[in-house]
Amino acid sequence: MSSTAEETLLAMPAAFLPERAGDAKAQIQLDLTGEDSGQWYLDIADGQCQAMSGQAPQPNVTVTMSGKDFVALFNNRLNPVQAFMSGQIKIAGNAGFVLQLLNWFER
Repeated sequence: MSSTAEETLLAMPAAFLPERAGDAKAQIQLDLTGEDSGQWYLDIADGQCQAMSGQAPQPNVTVTMSGKDFVALFNNRLNPVQAFMSGQIKIAGNAGFVLQLLNWFER
């Protein structure tokens, strides 16, 4: 279980389940705020997931949340639907895609 946003993001490629993602191709921008802040993105293509710092060249969706909430979400300690409805998670783009994305990782 990861404790910082950076540790969590760097662990995501190893937790990626390509059989669940199928032939999906996407760039997901993660703008994390608060003490554990930073800009990261996930590049998913060809059954692979890469986590990189910075701004995605062409993000399909942008997710903004605190670094603390991101870690809690990935470690199954935060309900994504409740967090979205309460404003803890802000999504620019397809919100349904983000919920689907969570199933592509072993958490």
